[in-house]
Amino acid sequence: MAEAKHQFVQEEGANYLYKHVEYKQVLPTNTVKGVGFLMPYMEISGACAGCGETPYYRLVSQLFGKDMLVANATGCSSIYSGSTPLTPFCTDKNGQGIAWANSLFEDNAEFGYGMRTVTNYRLGQICQILEPALERESVEPELKETIKKYLENIKNKDVAREVIPHLVELVKASKDEEVKAVLTYERDLLDKSVWIIGGDGWSYDIGYGGVDHVLANDEDVNILVLDTEVYSNTGGQSSKSSQTGSIAKFTASGKTGEKKNLALIAMSYGHVYVAQIALGANPMKAIQALKEAESYNGPSLIICYAPCANHGIKGGLSNSIAVEKRAVESGYFTTFRYDPRNLEQGKPALTLDCKEPDFSKFREFVMGETRFSQLPVVNPEHAEELLAKSERCAKERWERIKKFGL
Repeated sequence: MAEAKHQFVQEEGANYLYKHVEYKQVLPTNTVKGVGFLMPYMEISGACAGCGETPYYRLVSQLFGKDMLVANATGCSSIYSGSTPLTPFCTDKNGQGIAWANSLFEDNAEFGYGMRTVTNYRLGQICQILEPALERESVEPELKETIKKYLENIKNKDVAREVIPHLVELVKASKDEEVKAVLTYERDLLDKSVWIIGGDGWSYDIGYGGVDHVLANDEDVNILVLDTEVYSNTGGQSSKSSQTGSIAKFTASGKTGEKKNLALIAMSYGHVYVAQIALGANPMKAIQALKEAESYNGPSLIICYAPCANHGIKGGLSNSIAVEKRAVESGYFTTFRYDPRNLEQGKPALTLDCKEPDFSKFREFVMGETRFSQLPVVNPEHAEELLAKSERCAKERWERIKKFGL
């Protein structure tokens, strides 16, 4: 602890960094260094130090922040994102930033689906104004060409973002009064990037019905699952994402069932973009998965492995990035991307983003966390059986994923 006034010099430095430093796009944004030059629209979250969830949230905000509509399920992410009167979200010098709202555990997917529906409706209203303008003689030729280019790229945000300023300028200068009705929707001309975000308690358990409903449709939404394998915010209860043998509330002697394979369930639909990512294992592929999911004109599901304080990691959460790497190397968590667009080009839809796991490291990995290492103490009679089953389940998950790509 230190007297507050002695910290003012640090406050001045932070104010300079956050308010006056210009962010630049000087390198490709599909690289770690390139993303580092992008502005994070989520800055200081107030989450646990070393939280495994927030790096993914920050990364998504850097890639798509100023275009994002976020539906956030109740949980850790809703707490560190919406603790009034403070917020980790910020705006750039143009006043653009993330539009964020929190819904309940049980209806967040539907809540986000509604955001997509409203966005589609507004884009439809815009088209109803602009399309007839192409047939009217009173509309200037240059404006017609710009309208045509906009309508052809209405779902391509990169192109639309370049066209819109010129479109608005020409509409304002036009002699045609009817086309000026589109200025009512000036802030809606650019399609929004809709993200439905929450933890595994929401996506695997309480809100799974809604998640499945959204994935079963073909709307352009992105579901980001911050997978801590436990109900982090409500006290560390076991979820359907918890691994076999893990100790948590309601599974105090070790979970006997398997981890629900949410990714494989989603992949079975065939039209859903699905990825599992771990920043510590391969940050480049994590960036690639997020960019591919956002560009996919349909539902996407990205599952992020996120170490949590409830895991009891040896050495603490300062090792969370290293833990993510070991989780993938040992076969505990598999990273891959399933892109339905590849099928249209005659390519395999599944791409594995990790090497063949070394399952000889599996036991060493899990025993580095209290939720597993305490099993021989609290349940010595069945500890070995549960740990062996946990490893066997991990091998089966790996084989199922590989077969899906054949």
